[in-house]
Amino acid sequence: MIISILSADKKWGIGKRNGLLFSLPLDMKFFRTTTLNHVVAMGENTLLSFPNSKPLKNRTHIVLSQDVTHNYEGVINVHTFEDFLAKIKEYSLNEDVYIIGGASIYNQMIPYVDMVYLTKVDEDGGAEVFFHNLDEDNNFECVKESEVIVDNGHNICFTTYVNKNKKEI
Repeated sequence: MIISILSADKKWGIGKRNGLLFSLPLDMKFFRTTTLNHVVAMGENTLLSFPNSKPLKNRTHIVLSQDVTHNYEGVINVHTFEDFLAKIKEYSLNEDVYIIGGASIYNQMIPYVDMVYLTKVDEDGGAEVFFHNLDEDNNFECVKESEVIVDNGHNICFTTYVNKNKKEI
């Protein structure tokens, strides 16, 4: 399966200044345990936002950089969106692939994902980049929603959306 995993504020904002909007330890734990030992696919800026711009431990990374001179150590480097899709398809035949950002990648991948694991934060984080509003998209259905949990002073809710009209890669 292909699964997007992210958090968004109440305006569907997901980031600013190439960083997250909130410090959410419970959400980060969910991300870590969910993606551990799986494939994660991302754009170049997401990789660069990690500590020391290094890949996350115990995961296979597919990284899209449109600059063919940008090749990073310890990841699968691709340089076109078509190659990015092909690598995701190849890996998704045998295991789950998690789309982990950034905004451009999330939004381009919307038609192709099976599911979205979305942590909703009930406040405005002053975002500069936004995710597709799944609640206004008839192709997506929210099939699971947790109770509201307080995470580092923020009210959050873990949700799962299913794509009812997935486009094949």
